Amino acid sequence: MIYQSSLWISDLDEVLASLPALSSLEGKSVMITGAAGLVLSAVTDLLIRYNETHEKKIGILAAGRWPEEMTGRFGDYTEKPYFTFVRYDASRTDNSITLPCDYIIHGASNAFPEMIVKEPVETMLSNVLGVKYLLDYARECGAKRLLYISSSEVYGQKQSAEPYREGEYGYIDLLSPRNSYSVGKRAAETLCASYAAEYGVESVIVRPGHIYGPTAAPQDNRVASAWSWAAAKGEPIIMKSDGAQKRSYCYCLDCASAILKVLLEGENTRAYNISNPASIVTIREMAALVAKAGNVPLSQAEATEAEKKGFNPMSNSSLDSAGLESLGWRGLFDAPRGFAHTVQILREAFLS
Repeated sequence: MIYQSSLWISDLDEVLASLPALSSLEGKSVMITGAAGLVLSAVTDLLIRYNETHEKKIGILAAGRWPEEMTGRFGDYTEKPYFTFVRYDASRTDNSITLPCDYIIHGASNAFPEMIVKEPVETMLSNVLGVKYLLDYARECGAKRLLYISSSEVYGQKQSAEPYREGEYGYIDLLSPRNSYSVGKRAAETLCASYAAEYGVESVIVRPGHIYGPTAAPQDNRVASAWSWAAAKGEPIIMKSDGAQKRSYCYCLDCASAILKVLLEGENTRAYNISNPASIVTIREMAALVAKAGNVPLSQAEATEAEKKGFNPMSNSSLDSAGLESLGWRGLFDAPRGFAHTVQILREAFLS
């Protein structure tokens, strides 16, 4: 398990030291949907580590489809008094959550390019219906705030090479099934703002870029995840494009700390980009960093037509982080450090 890595524990402690506001969650409960995923398992690990190092606890309601998934990811921590499994499926309309909670972090979503292409209908509907259920639930149980995890893909395409600022939106082809993800995320954001305006349900929105880290599952086929696992195993990195696309890559724990920062201190109904300015690189530069971290070769090959259908259509999805940084947040892991830690932790925790 990931907790076998001393470097992972050290990274958790470093991030917790930068989040003194977490003490305000003591004695309260936080529901996290998609808690076993790449991003939200990092958030959950921060709350677990906080509980294990502090007398007063934060209640964790880990929401997902299967308890076995939580046990497989979090091990014995699922037996702790502060940890509760909650059954929730963003793609279903018959969820029935009865436990009250103070805060909701909603990150359950299909984000795998291969599945977006295969199931565009389910991808779009789960984004909208999943957050609607939770907004109704927040309204009924009196939750203080819901944080919705959106995506940089809501911005669409633009010609400029400058990072996107919140409020800047480019072109999205509405008739492309691949855009079921980005359009569904846009609609979900508007629904959050609408519930705040009509029903007074507080919400904040974050738009992460391309998140990576050792919390990625081995079967995650997004390039940063797949290449990190390959490098950790000593396998070569094979690029399927020219790698010129610019991305805001962000280490999973930097993303997790940003989510918690916005949850506690963000402005109601405002959207915040999650981006570490020291981690905006091209796909080729990212591939070179991963290859260096694993001491493996980097090569290029032609993508299949099926693979091309899953590609993110944005040539530039770099994000401006001024809004997030105005809250006092700072990233702790630049791209070289983040990818080096990812490969090392994967080797320590899963491959040694």
